[in-house]
Amino acid sequence: MILIALSGLFLALCVFAALHDINRLTIPNWLNLTLAVLFVPAALVSGLPLELLGGHILAGALAFVIAFGLYAFRVFGGGDAKMIPAAVLWIGPAAALSFVYWMAIVGGICAFLLMLSRRSIPAAIVPGFMRAPFEPKAGVPYGVAIAGGVILAGSGSPLLASFYGALGFGG
Repeated sequence: MILIALSGLFLALCVFAALHDINRLTIPNWLNLTLAVLFVPAALVSGLPLELLGGHILAGALAFVIAFGLYAFRVFGGGDAKMIPAAVLWIGPAAALSFVYWMAIVGGICAFLLMLSRRSIPAAIVPGFMRAPFEPKAGVPYGVAIAGGVILAGSGSPLLASFYGALGFGG
């Protein structure tokens, strides 16, 4: 029951990060730190074997190296480069490829729709809470893609599977 609550909180915070990214084109450090730190109590109550939890930590560390490499080349913003390893820490190696796949699909769709929208909708008429991405030369709020990847791949994660199961979705 505690794992289900922690998983639900993690997923809700991912959605909050996406909404914050839409609103301000940033993901706050405190939010990314909270996503990562929530892994600790979830790991403690999960009952998963240490080697499986170690795989989650290794996957998160690898995602950290890759995401910060991409940040160095300005592919991702700093908040995105911090949210990805926090998400992979929870997703683990079992669902990491699915997460990357869905993150790329959602990110591509967001970028495409944003590109089309910027050409046809003046930023001035977009509601204030979501105007930032519509400004000229603004980036893509990739927190949406990260959260989408987590939600779509989450049922394959041993830490998140119980939450999806409680909702009636299989893993």
